[in-house]
Amino acid sequence: MRIPKKRAIYSVNEGNSHYWEDSTKEYFNSLKHPQDDGKPYSARYIGSMVADAYRTLLYGGIFAYPADKKSPKGKLRILYECAPMAMVFENAGGQAVNSKMQRMLEVVPESIHDRSGIYLGSHDEVEKVKLFHK
Repeated sequence: MRIPKKRAIYSVNEGNSHYWEDSTKEYFNSLKHPQDDGKPYSARYIGSMVADAYRTLLYGGIFAYPADKKSPKGKLRILYECAPMAMVFENAGGQAVNSKMQRMLEVVPESIHDRSGIYLGSHDEVEKVKLFHK
């Protein structure tokens, strides 16, 4: 299975946007404006990481659950949510990074329940996220 290299679809809980870092807000706000093809990105959010990630894997785009002011370390558990999905996405040709833009599979948890923010999806879409977080 291969994830499309890019796709104008994003999946994130925008109800938390008030708590996001400025770079995260800027990134998602940029998706709401017309892109090179004259259209903004489409928003699709189910609220289940597995369902949202599966759709992203099939059609491309980006899934994000960034760390924020309420959860500075993120909400999703590294060992049994972030890392397994990162492995799937990387093997399908995509990318996965944490909120510090570190490759998710290189993040070493200190305990079994450590949490992280995550961005995963099509290669080119994750590259765009990295540009906003430099």
